[in-house]
Amino acid sequence: MNDPELKLLAGNANPELAEEIADHLGTPLCAVEVSRFPDGEIFVHIEENVRGADAFVIQPTCPPVNENLMELLIMIDALKRASAGRITAVIPYYGYARQDRKHIGRVPITAKLVANLIETAGADRVLTLDLHAGQIQGFFDIPVDNLMIDPIFIDYFRSRGLADEETVIVSPDLGAVKRARAIAEGLKLPLAIIEKRRVTSERVESLNLIGEVRGKRAIIIDDIISAGATVLEASRLLEREGVKEIYAAFTHGVFARNALERLRASPIRKIVVTNSIPPPKEGVGIIERISVGELMASVITRIHENRSVSEVFPCL
Repeated sequence: MNDPELKLLAGNANPELAEEIADHLGTPLCAVEVSRFPDGEIFVHIEENVRGADAFVIQPTCPPVNENLMELLIMIDALKRASAGRITAVIPYYGYARQDRKHIGRVPITAKLVANLIETAGADRVLTLDLHAGQIQGFFDIPVDNLMIDPIFIDYFRSRGLADEETVIVSPDLGAVKRARAIAEGLKLPLAIIEKRRVTSERVESLNLIGEVRGKRAIIIDDIISAGATVLEASRLLEREGVKEIYAAFTHGVFARNALERLRASPIRKIVVTNSIPPPKEGVGIIERISVGELMASVITRIHENRSVSEVFPCL
């Protein structure tokens, strides 16, 4: 029996990353029409035969989150009804991931709802990058490969000469400690931790700093930068504590509202993000983007060939 044909499909969320993945794989993107009816409803037409194919839908659910999520679901449904052999949802950025638990009464667990929707649409497995919370993998009843960003950031900081004895890795809150510690251990650098209190959705107070940072170069590590409240408050605290220069690195650069304007006025020298999300139109200056296209392509190859992913890339 012949192996199933590899098919790559992309929605409108991040076509540049999809093209890059396709280039690394040497496989062109499948011809797909993803358009809108006059009333805003999404229309999908897969213009190639996908019967029995091993199909990968590349679609981060980044802003506009609801539009991109619906595109993903409809594309998966179209593949299922076209008799694709296996459907993998490649979601470099998993929207709604921060709504992963009930922190107060009468609120939803939207990350679980999104997982249900993806499964119901017909996905057979999910490939994602640096989930906000590891337990989201357990929200699915299908295989989930959650790739961590540690190797890419470790290589980046080493190649830029930022991993010397003058550097300390900083977790901006307790939730980011695991990520920050992994990078600190990979670079053999000390770790400092900031304890914060969130006052409102856009206001954060940094309370305590655990660790020695005075006279050091600080690199703040977290998975998502959205409005930027956490990293802004952390950078101000580090500046007061005598840090000589501040960098920050995030897997996913959302940059909601006026985040970029506020960040440019902050003590942060440079912010590194991946291309899991398309860059903001004004994304210049202190923002540097590094690619995850080759990483995603390598994992897609392993999934397609039914080879181990965890042997090569660390997963949660």
